[in-house]
Amino acid sequence: MRPLYLHGVSTLVLDPEKCLGCGSCLPVCPHQILYLANGRIACSERDACMECGACAMNCPVGAVAVEAGVGCAAAVLASAFRRGESGCC
Repeated sequence: MRPLYLHGVSTLVLDPEKCLGCGSCLPVCPHQILYLANGRIACSERDACMECGACAMNCPVGAVAVEAGVGCAAAVLASAFRRGESGCC
């Protein structure tokens, strides 16, 4: 089960029309929420995005965009409360 962060606040934006289907965003997603559907980028669970930005940095055409934000911050806080368990990556 993937960790979920705050409901409905992820800044992840996908533009399937720009997507080339290269898949360069897929292996860098820590929670593996991105996939290709009919050769275009798609997301299985937006609330599981930790907003690390790796997908956007690896997309050669800007089909993926995300701003660093609450997803990763929530993971860090949850990790602190679990005393040592990693909440990120």
